[in-house]
Amino acid sequence: MTTSNTPGPGDVDPAVREELDRLRNSIDNIDAAVVHMLAERFKATQQVGHLKARHQLPPADQAREARQIARLRSLAEDAKLDPAFAEKFLTFIIAEVIRHHERIAEDTVNGPAPTPN
Repeated sequence: MTTSNTPGPGDVDPAVREELDRLRNSIDNIDAAVVHMLAERFKATQQVGHLKARHQLPPADQAREARQIARLRSLAEDAKLDPAFAEKFLTFIIAEVIRHHERIAEDTVNGPAPTPN
């Protein structure tokens, strides 16, 4: 029979547990803020998509995307965040925005796709 020296949940010092809970609450608040900020960002990009579609502009703007990636990498460096991570994050968001813009452009030309019952 082997025993573990790893403390179980009930063995954690109450002060450590309190600090852990405080930090986790802060993380939860930040996560909520990030979600709300992303929702606002996507509301704005939806409006951009409609504007582009009405004026027959392409869904993607590679020059702007490159500027935004460079800008975000610089901001990440200033914030002591891995710039490669920041770039991956923004690239993911940009891909989703372009997908939305393509759908908006298609809907503008062909009308909205029928929704399943």
